[in-house]
Amino acid sequence: MSSPAIQSALAQMHALASQAGGIQSKGQHLSTAVGQGGFANELQASIQRINRLQQASSAKANAFQSGDPDVALNDVMVDMQKASVAFQMGVQVRNRLVTAYKDIMNMQV
Repeated sequence: MSSPAIQSALAQMHALASQAGGIQSKGQHLSTAVGQGGFANELQASIQRINRLQQASSAKANAFQSGDPDVALNDVMVDMQKASVAFQMGVQVRNRLVTAYKDIMNMQV
């Protein structure tokens, strides 16, 4: 890749980053503003949402098995699939985080 192409790609990345995350470009220096939360807080909130979906799914399945007339089988199946998809997404995010961590740890300075 030629130098102008690399510079163009970097400029596009900086423009997209400023649009997406509120990064303000000042010449060569980039300043980032971290909001109230952060990555760790967002990750914890996601794990809690996954846990709530699984608990709700389990509760609805137990209610259906107990014979609750207000719980339909299709609702139980949909909730179980939502919980399953959310859990699989969480596993994939964890796998990507572990891979990224390993890549960073293997970088030579």
